[in-house]
Amino acid sequence: MAIDRTPVMKRARSLGIEAAFTGSSKKSKKKPPMTRKKPSEYGLQLKEKQKAKFCYNVLEKQFRKYYDKASKMRTGTTGENLLMLLEMRLDNVVYRMGLARTRREARQLVSHKLITVSGKKVNIASYHTKPGDVIEVSQTRKESVRFQDILAATEGRRVEAWLDVDKNNLKGSIVTMPTRDQIDTPVNEMYIVELYSK
Repeated sequence: MAIDRTPVMKRARSLGIEAAFTGSSKKSKKKPPMTRKKPSEYGLQLKEKQKAKFCYNVLEKQFRKYYDKASKMRTGTTGENLLMLLEMRLDNVVYRMGLARTRREARQLVSHKLITVSGKKVNIASYHTKPGDVIEVSQTRKESVRFQDILAATEGRRVEAWLDVDKNNLKGSIVTMPTRDQIDTPVNEMYIVELYSK
């Protein structure tokens, strides 16, 4: 399996993304590189795609599959459908529920079979969740120090209305599909659609 090992803070700076959107509490003292040259239309489109891939920790081949699936959906716009599909990934849902500090940590928790979906252990980070699914930390790990530390670190994080979370029991459920207004990822999805439509 291919893994992007680029340092998170370095990548975030180059894309102009605040570390908070990755779940990281680190703050960089360095400033993004200054560019005097005005970016081309293709450059803007490419940057938005790179932002989305970076935020959701997805590589090109898988990202393209999400786009193809989004473009074939009968309702909604392709760009909004793309973000909605990315939000419904299991690793992202675990992160959004506050059961992980970052999406990368959420991916690790899922791959180590520490998360169950409606009572079944799932170790695929890209698993597509759906409304009604109950996401929960495995019973054998609920008392572990790691999850107590995670709860302390994510205590003030806002939980979106499309999720119902019971942090005391380390579980939550998906109430409905997220809308564009409920997705705070700093990406202009229309640029991505324009890029792939060429």
